[in-house]
Amino acid sequence: MPESAFKVLEILERADGPLSGETISNELGVTRSAVWKHINELRMMGYEITSSQKAGYQLAESSAKLLPYEIHKKLQTRFIGKKIRYLENTPSTIWVGKQLCSEGDVEKMHGMVIIAEEQTGGVGRMGRAWISPSGGIWLTIVLKPHVPIDHIFMITMAGSIAVARAIRKEFNLGALIKWPNDIFIGNKKVAGLLLELSADSDVVHHCLLSIGIDVNVPITNFSPELQNQITSICAEVGHKVDRPAFLARILKEFENHYLLIESGEYDAIIQEWKSISCTLDNRVQIRTLKNSFEGEAVDIDEYGALIIRKPNGKLERVIAGDCYHQ
Repeated sequence: MPESAFKVLEILERADGPLSGETISNELGVTRSAVWKHINELRMMGYEITSSQKAGYQLAESSAKLLPYEIHKKLQTRFIGKKIRYLENTPSTIWVGKQLCSEGDVEKMHGMVIIAEEQTGGVGRMGRAWISPSGGIWLTIVLKPHVPIDHIFMITMAGSIAVARAIRKEFNLGALIKWPNDIFIGNKKVAGLLLELSADSDVVHHCLLSIGIDVNVPITNFSPELQNQITSICAEVGHKVDRPAFLARILKEFENHYLLIESGEYDAIIQEWKSISCTLDNRVQIRTLKNSFEGEAVDIDEYGALIIRKPNGKLERVIAGDCYHQ
């Protein structure tokens, strides 16, 4: 991001009215042509800036993009999101995360958020394609967790809780968590999460938590088949929403719950997950790589496994698989 352009933006945001190019150039100690260049850079980033030879420049509307500048204005975290890697488009933010972790010091990247306006090769669970058009929130959080490997799934739980809570608080929508990693509003999916980790034996080198949310994505962008299965925030509230503010809330919610995990407060995470689950106490069909069966989802254990009571009364512990509500 061109820092000089954002210095111009800060001046325009503070102003009560239009400012001449000369006023801005004098404050920054740059030429008027440099101010004009930065104004054009800001316009290319989505800021609506009016100008007239007589009055000067005035900020009419902020950018709707997920620019680090806009997110940091609203961010209230200690470390999550303090470092942001922003991309207009990329095949997948998780691929970018893998590359960064392979080349750099993960300790220094802990809490970094990689954001893309659009993904051209988004990936969901089990390598499935994830449609990621502009208007959504597509991100990966880089983590160097101090969490036992047998509790690492709780990072996904913390992410799920964070997204659901943020939707509830920001938009007053009844978002619920569907095991293992989806967020639903009513009977339609609005978000999904994916956790990948690099580990040897019982040592976790790093985790990459990816989150995809249909925010300001028109449902008509999707196929008729998908339109019956998914929704977006803007479709639910009836208007486009402030994505940077929403993302800042998600990151704060996630940090709060992540710190609980690192403190060993596992039960607090489990109980909160249960309180906003749409899977528990429902008849479900489970499909794993080995078999398929039906039953009632009765509990989730401290390792994130779903407990299913089969028709014969036997309890089955499911660590990974697809869950379909009946």
